[in-house]
Amino acid sequence: MIVTSHSEEARVDALEAGADDFVMKPFNQQELLARVRSLLRIKRYHDANQAQAAELAEWNRTLEARVAEQVAELEKMSRLRRFLSPTLAEVILTQGEEILESHRREIAVLFADLRGWTDFSATTEPEEVMRVIGSFHAAIGDVIVKYEATVGWFAGDGLMVWFNDPIPCPDPAARAVRMATEMREAVAELKTQWLRRGHELDFSIGIALGYATLGRIGYDGRYDYGAVGSVCNLASRLCDEALPGQIVLSQRVLADVEEIVSAVPLGALVLKGFGRPVQAYAVINVVKAPV
Repeated sequence: MIVTSHSEEARVDALEAGADDFVMKPFNQQELLARVRSLLRIKRYHDANQAQAAELAEWNRTLEARVAEQVAELEKMSRLRRFLSPTLAEVILTQGEEILESHRREIAVLFADLRGWTDFSATTEPEEVMRVIGSFHAAIGDVIVKYEATVGWFAGDGLMVWFNDPIPCPDPAARAVRMATEMREAVAELKTQWLRRGHELDFSIGIALGYATLGRIGYDGRYDYGAVGSVCNLASRLCDEALPGQIVLSQRVLADVEEIVSAVPLGALVLKGFGRPVQAYAVINVVKAPV
């Protein structure tokens, strides 16, 4: 503030030099105090605005950092999903890579296979083969995601998935059987389309329950998550023995799901790699899970 008795031109010069206000001599004390209080209020407003601007700038920096972090997580998830099942990718992001260390757990293993694939792929144009593969993978992929199964192996004409690792579940055998029936229903719809195009393909499934060793396998730059154990071999052999459209269970699986499954015995099967015959059962129908 300027206190002056100079001319109007001098007062203009003072304001242009940076003064916020001026009082002419002789001045009124009450007016002077009122003007000072007014300038103090302006100063407080100015300081508050400066503080808010600084706080807003800090919030912006924090928000930018959070957005960048979330984008990085999404990109990481996208990369993981290219090579891992969605279930496993999510677990790695939330729990870390320690989950990939070797460990032992009881799992329900499901093997599925397209029947008639060898002849079909040998006598069909590659473009048509890829079209059939795409429709097959899309149909069963939706079911796999729905039941949160872990994908261990995926090929053009088949796959292996399991339940109870890395995400534990209380009913791995029941989940596997229910998922198998939905897979069979999904492929049944595709079979009609394929037959109209001259392709005689069908679908078979084998399911076993038992302990396996699970963990990271592979080499630097290309790791995968795998399961090793006789339970995997058993599910694969049961799938080999299944007729088109059949879901074949091991005796241990049936014992876990007998309250929800109607099945017929197939007798003792002689399976490659197993010293004794294995009792197996074919699923007739399954009680739907409660909604």
